[in-house]
Amino acid sequence: MNFGRVAGDGSLVTNEATSAGIMHRAIEAGINFFDTANMYTRGVSEAIVGTALRDGKRERIILATKCFHRMGDGPNDWGASRRHIMMQVEGSLQRLQTDWINLYQMHRPDPTTPVDETLRALDDLVRQGKVRYIGSSTFPAWKLCEAQWQSDALGLERFATEQPPYSIFARGIERDVLPFCAKYDIAVLPWSPVARGWLTDRFRGGKSDVETASRMAENRDWLDTPHGRERFALAQKLAVLSEAKGCTLSQFAVAWCLSNPAVTSPIIGPRTIEQLEDGLGALEVEITDEDRESVDAIVPPGAMVPGECPEMNAWNTWYRNTPDPAYA
Repeated sequence: MNFGRVAGDGSLVTNEATSAGIMHRAIEAGINFFDTANMYTRGVSEAIVGTALRDGKRERIILATKCFHRMGDGPNDWGASRRHIMMQVEGSLQRLQTDWINLYQMHRPDPTTPVDETLRALDDLVRQGKVRYIGSSTFPAWKLCEAQWQSDALGLERFATEQPPYSIFARGIERDVLPFCAKYDIAVLPWSPVARGWLTDRFRGGKSDVETASRMAENRDWLDTPHGRERFALAQKLAVLSEAKGCTLSQFAVAWCLSNPAVTSPIIGPRTIEQLEDGLGALEVEITDEDRESVDAIVPPGAMVPGECPEMNAWNTWYRNTPDPAYA
């Protein structure tokens, strides 16, 4: 998501050379799953990923991208309709410089398109060999259930994965999405396991060190609010747990997410090589039953910490099955 993104001050967050270095280091470390989306800077991220994966690297990884968000100014340049899916997959294939996408995901549920239309289009892409597997992202449990039922009833390819928001601060999917995915063997690929930076050491000691290039900096005014201060306090309590284990808070948060048996692979979004190295360190952190109990005492299972930032507010809107006005 950060590859090619422009920060609030106009600077480039992660340029092409740094992006390639991050991907090559990840492959060297054994990471074999890369996730992007067409809407990340209107295709720039996909183009950077495609260039970095040349010279034999493409075959070594599972490449995932997504479709749904607006990619143009026309009334049909968004959504999960057959028209939009068929147009966008061609653009993604071109930018990624590949003949096939390992995992093609619907970035959000579309309240304006029947799910069978979406599934038929995705099934066609699998049969054409352009896509190997299909998945969803940020779908509530009832939408996942509807999609699985339609796939079974119509003999169509079914969602093999779900990519939900999940972190110590956003545990809502524990109520239904995670149990549903575990029951029906759907791989779970959580996004934002460090809660957009809240679960990092920048909040140690109660002071915010928000870099200009960070995504949180885009909502800096929100930090000094009652909910923002509450999050500061919770982050400090969690930092005590990470300190006791000799790891960073971000490593603890990612390891905690990965320790859930229903989770397949948390998605980290490093802006720098240093952030990637920190993320890789999470693989060395063992989360014990005692650790889980300590986390539960700070943020109870199934809870959503109040005062979510704008992106999470949008997800909560979907979760309640109320169409977001932005997509109306």
